[in-house]
Amino acid sequence: MRKLLSLTIISILALPAVTAQQKAVRQVSARAQQVHREAFVFDAHVHFIDRTFYHGGRIGERRPDGQVDLPRMREGGVDAFMLSLFVTEEYYPGRFETRQTLRLLETAREQIARHREEIELAYSPADIARINRQGRIAAVLDLEGGFDLEGDLSVLRSLYRLGLRSAQLPAHNWANEFADSCCSTKRWGGLNEQGRAVIREMNRLGMLINISHASDETIAQALEVSTDPLVATHHGLRALNDIPRLMTDDLLRKLAAKGGVIGFHIGNEFHNRRQFEWLTARRGQTFWDTTSVERKVAGKSILEIDQLVKPKFPMLPSDTPDELLMSVDQWVDVVDRAIQIVGEDHVALGNDFDGGPTPPRGIRDISDLAMITDAMLRRGYSEARIRKFLGGNILRVFRQVTAKR
Repeated sequence: MRKLLSLTIISILALPAVTAQQKAVRQVSARAQQVHREAFVFDAHVHFIDRTFYHGGRIGERRPDGQVDLPRMREGGVDAFMLSLFVTEEYYPGRFETRQTLRLLETAREQIARHREEIELAYSPADIARINRQGRIAAVLDLEGGFDLEGDLSVLRSLYRLGLRSAQLPAHNWANEFADSCCSTKRWGGLNEQGRAVIREMNRLGMLINISHASDETIAQALEVSTDPLVATHHGLRALNDIPRLMTDDLLRKLAAKGGVIGFHIGNEFHNRRQFEWLTARRGQTFWDTTSVERKVAGKSILEIDQLVKPKFPMLPSDTPDELLMSVDQWVDVVDRAIQIVGEDHVALGNDFDGGPTPPRGIRDISDLAMITDAMLRRGYSEARIRKFLGGNILRVFRQVTAKR
């Protein structure tokens, strides 16, 4: 895929300024720069639009904080990404979830139209290829959260016509009326009949079914019901950090057997038990705890909720002490463990940048993605394996799911 700017040149121009020690940490070998530059990079989960919805500005502006904007995407060599429309839990008690989905979708479409020389919405793999040939970045719309808590199929079909090509089954960390979340009280033992209907309709439409944030039972049953492979866009391994948000080895094997892919979250919170325990103690609660939401939003209008949610964005990483952070090589250890279990065809990049992850030491934001490529080369990965991880695997599933349309 054609990349417009050399990572070598970009590394010199990148902002903000860094110390000599930080520059040493972030140095990327010439070979890694070349491999990364020539690879097709498809990040399965990026928070790119909520910040703009709440605070204004343009996605083409380089921001002084946060982890994602178009300039830094260019520097990270990104060719395509799943643009996450994140409907936070605050919108659910008042049943504002569909309205908020539409507002975020409109913001995304408007911003992309304003930057059409650099980025375009993609509805199919053919669109991605065309957009990349033109030297632009392809964005695939993905919903993180609930499109409708009751799973109304007419709402789902309408969102598809507006460009949505991927959606979560659960309502993030909240209970909905058809699929249990990983991190709220279980109501259905996984899926109920409406949940199965949602899956069948997503299969018919050719939409990616995103099982991140789903309960174990929901994942297992979705794998049985779906005729298409599933994706866990931003995930991790429970064997390394025993929390309900992550995937068991058994479910990972079932996901792979179905042809699916697990995208690996960039945050220490998922893979690094020491940092997770430090962060949980500091916050006084787990990062998925939503038990206070209903009380906070009781009686509030959607505009009042906007003001309540606004300070959350951009979702910034914690200021964890360096000695508690994993290195990039240790992060690749996590991916490697999954490869040992299910093979190289079922792992992918799913960073969750601007969703609050605390990256490994040295990684600031999406502009530093070549550091992962460098670490994989140090491990002895072939260029073919690296290309699968960086984008080939998620593109394969996207192609298979959308082929029927």
